[in-house]
Amino acid sequence: MINYLLKLGDIMETVLIIIAILLIVLVLLQSNKASGGAQIISGGNADLFQNQKERGSELLITRITGVLSALFIIISFILYIK
Repeated sequence: MINYLLKLGDIMETVLIIIAILLIVLVLLQSNKASGGAQIISGGNADLFQNQKERGSELLITRITGVLSALFIIISFILYIK
């Protein structure tokens, strides 16, 4: 039983590393929504606070990033408890 748990822990650590790499790649692929962040003080970006809807691949990347981040947190918590 203990050997099984050790193997499961190794598998979960490997999955966690894969998820971390995928998260890094997906975050780098996302569009830069904070490009006008420095212009908040100067007021130079009028459309900064407008509601901009994501469409197509951008929406898909955002949803996949959310799911992978939730999995990352859950697996990290499980490995911490173990």
